[in-house]
Amino acid sequence: MTDALSDKMKNLVGFIAKSLVEKPEEVVVESHESEKTVLVEIKVASEDLGRVIGKDGSTINAIRVILQTAAASHDKKARLDLLS
Repeated sequence: MTDALSDKMKNLVGFIAKSLVEKPEEVVVESHESEKTVLVEIKVASEDLGRVIGKDGSTINAIRVILQTAAASHDKKARLDLLS
């Protein structure tokens, strides 16, 4: 079940990110799961960074809240890192 949760988080973040960017084919999402935490890493094209971050980080923070809420329903914590 742990791999399934990691895959769900990966798919969730991937769906949101691909919906925001102009180059969805360049979105790469990886997830790693430990006993208590799910780490999701996302990489987008450099020209799409602003779209994912949003004004004052509002978009990336909203994605983090969604991810944390989804993980909390499985008694886990979640962390989202945006790689450049």
